[in-house]
Amino acid sequence: EPLYRKNDILVVSPKSKIRKNVRVVIKTKDGEVMVKELARQNAKEIEIKSINPKHENRIIPAQDISWMARVIWVSQ
Repeated sequence: EPLYRKNDILVVSPKSKIRKNVRVVIKTKDGEVMVKELARQNAKEIEIKSINPKHENRIIPAQDISWMARVIWVSQ
């Protein structure tokens, strides 16, 4: 929330190119799943911007990410 809510359907594509400023779904190795906007990515870490103003931006070590996929469609 506030952009996505319970029962929204997000279609993601793990094969679509992920670029700066696109929305992504990320699952960390500890099981956390989040929808964010990619701010920056390199071999060591990714920086993500929160869509929800209640949450801060984060930097996550690349080794802590299980998978990341681009959001390509949303049904609300």
